[in-house]
Order: sequence, then C-alpha cells, then structure tokens
Amino acid sequence: MSNQIIVTTGIYDAIKETLRRKKVSIHEEKRLATELRNARQVLRRDLPADIVTVERKVTLKDHTLDFEHEYIFVSSTREKLKKNKYSILSDIALAVVGYKVGDIIDWPFKGGNRKIEILKVEAWEE
Repeated sequence: MSNQIIVTTGIYDAIKETLRRKKVSIHEEKRLATELRNARQVLRRDLPADIVTVERKVTLKDHTLDFEHEYIFVSSTREKLKKNKYSILSDIALAVVGYKVGDIIDWPFKGGNRKIEILKVEAWEE
C-alpha cells in the first residue's frame, strides 16, 4: 500500500469539507484526517494516470465481500448510480481516492471493515 495518497488540491479541499460537515462515520473521519495530513497535493496535470480520482473508471476487488465492480467516479453533482457513476465523495470513493493500482486498503466502512484492492484505473470522459 502507498505511504501517502496523492490528490489534487480540489479533491483535498472537497474531502476536508466533507469532514467538516461530519458526513462520514467517526472511524472514517479519523482515517481520512490522517490520510490528508500525509497527502501529497499535485496539480491535475501532474497526477499519475494510475491514481484514483474524479473522472476515472476504476475496477475494485472487495476481498471482504468477494466481488469485483467497476465504478466511474464523478463530481457530486453528476452522480447517477443507475449509470454506474459514483460521487468522488461517496463512501467507496473516499476509501480509495488518492491510491494507485495495486494498492490494498483496509477501510472502516459504516457496515464494518473491508479490504479493497485497486485492480485498474483508466481515464474516463463522457
């Protein structure tokens, strides 16, 4: 697993705002606060292609629930679950944002801890 997440300043600020508004569980809040303290902020053009962020199609394997799923992470205003578009501030996105292909993350979801592996990250455009 990466030592630090890599995020754009916009994503960093959006996560900070989510924490400020208490939109996550206390366990998620502690984890996200720690990740943000250690995060590396970069410009969008400097973000590596294999990092999970907004406007990317991401394939994840949930080792705890034993399934694979593809997600398209979009801005909160463009979320459409029926079209597989999840807000970058959704629970699953917050767990993996800033991580890269190959990382395995143990995350304290509201329903309990789960182990998520990032299998693939691709650019996505509508």
